[in-house]
Amino acid sequence: MIIPFISTDLREVNSSALAYIGDSVYELYARCHVASRSASDSGKMHKKTINYVSAASQAKAVRALEGELDEEEMGYFRRGKNSNPPTVSKNASPADYMYATGFESLIGFLFLDNRESRLDYLIERAFEVLDDEK
Repeated sequence: MIIPFISTDLREVNSSALAYIGDSVYELYARCHVASRSASDSGKMHKKTINYVSAASQAKAVRALEGELDEEEMGYFRRGKNSNPPTVSKNASPADYMYATGFESLIGFLFLDNRESRLDYLIERAFEVLDDEK
């Protein structure tokens, strides 16, 4: 996979940029997860994907995973969670939206730092948490 160059020091990257990247990476993983489990029409797969990528779902997953994050990962999560995004969610509580933003920042960091195995692990664990609730 091609990793874009953003900065030599990811601590200098704005948490909004990390969340922006993390959002797209996480959605791609979610789409692949859904497609691998049911090759139905795209509309049905999209509805299933929403169950993984909504702010409420991401917040639920990261709350369950917080104890598994190391100190550095918690730092990137907190940076995103405590950021002041210019938008608000129409479909999630402010707390869930901030937790989801923190999760996306963490995912963005792991992707940009090329920590593929850790990224895979945390996203798979998030899917397990969300699948178990069904």
